[in-house]
Amino acid sequence: MNYIDIYKKMKYIRVVENTIIREYPMQEMRCPIHLSVGQEAIAVGVCEQLNVNDKVFSNHRCHAHYLAKGGNLYKMFAELLGKADGCCGGRGGSMHLFDNSVGLKVSIPIVGSSIPLAVGAALADKLDERKIGTLTVVFFGDGAIEEGVFYECANFASLMSLPVIFVCENNLFSCFTHISQRQPARDLEKLAQSHLIETFRANGNQIINVIETSNRAVNYVRTQHKPAFILFDTYRHLEHCGISNDDHLDYRDHNEMANWLANDPVISFEKYLLEAGAVSSSVLSQIQKDLEEKVNLDLSKAKNAIFPDPSTIAFHVYK
Repeated sequence: MNYIDIYKKMKYIRVVENTIIREYPMQEMRCPIHLSVGQEAIAVGVCEQLNVNDKVFSNHRCHAHYLAKGGNLYKMFAELLGKADGCCGGRGGSMHLFDNSVGLKVSIPIVGSSIPLAVGAALADKLDERKIGTLTVVFFGDGAIEEGVFYECANFASLMSLPVIFVCENNLFSCFTHISQRQPARDLEKLAQSHLIETFRANGNQIINVIETSNRAVNYVRTQHKPAFILFDTYRHLEHCGISNDDHLDYRDHNEMANWLANDPVISFEKYLLEAGAVSSSVLSQIQKDLEEKVNLDLSKAKNAIFPDPSTIAFHVYK
């Protein structure tokens, strides 16, 4: 495992989203934005175990999943800017990212709606002898577990022994409602165990823990040809939808927030690498500079791209 490469991938996502934070007020990105700041380790740690043929399905908070799986950044920026070169032709915006070339199949904002699609993809792979060993990963938040479709899919995946991994990013909040106000207990993995699905749990802010846990889950699915469920405890730093802090709303306990912010996955891993002597502060600075140059180059290219032809406005619309 190359820790420097892992760090670069997490830092890359952070730089991209910080760039979005900088650019969004300019009103050129005219779509809702759900940022993954604070949750980067999960996307990187899970996708590090996957190959290009493995499929990933995502939700409204999809930037990190898209980038960790290798999605094209230029096409992502073009999509956010509504340009013709966007991954959805400028029609979808931030919550509808996909890059089929790397296996990022779809991102859907409706809570829980990507879960049945992932299970269907896993079923298709199981029925295709050429796809033996291929698996599907679906990312969703803790709120999605409260949707009936999760239980239907968990039941079906267990019954049919499908090669799918359910990855729950438990950031404690469904929009503005704390999990303690929605669930009688926080042991969400028990809800998967009730369907006889093998479960795993890890600190989603500790990248090494995420990688090791994801590796065990992936190996289980590939060798046992059965589904798995991973619960990652994590925390989003910014507001549910948007680029700002929302401390003034007082729906998050300030002590709880302070504890999670003190365990920022990117900064924590930086400190770990520095203390281990694996990297110097000058190397970290150079990594930051190189990533910013790459990200700004793709952003500039996307800004200069053309908008879709107005005559195509009715394309892809059911009539």
